[in-house]
Amino acid sequence: MAESKQELKKPEFIKVEQLRPGTSGHNLRVKVVNTKQIVRQRGRAESLVGDETGMIVFTARNEQVNVMKEGSIVDIANANIELQKGSMRLILPFDRTGSVKAAAAEAADITVNEDCNFSLIEFDSVSIVES
Repeated sequence: MAESKQELKKPEFIKVEQLRPGTSGHNLRVKVVNTKQIVRQRGRAESLVGDETGMIVFTARNEQVNVMKEGSIVDIANANIELQKGSMRLILPFDRTGSVKAAAAEAADITVNEDCNFSLIEFDSVSIVES
């Protein structure tokens, strides 16, 4: 019986401008603009990341913090968008299905559009009641 090898598909990356509140499963290749430790939460940092379409805050936890070095290009896989105080934040799920790692060496440098920070846009939470 011939062995069948399943080919791994390359992830399809989306742009920061395509992110919307409450969505999940996003793959992005972004540049780290800066990273700041969250003072009261050990092992957590907030990194401003972006591409040519804009920027967003990524909340890094534990070993993810080590990858988020200013100026580095990273691949974020299976990320979710959550609203925190009405602002979008890019996060990885707690179930470890997502990942963040340095992009492949051949990845092109990214010029970040610093004029458009999607985490500064405020969203209202609206409840829909069906009758």
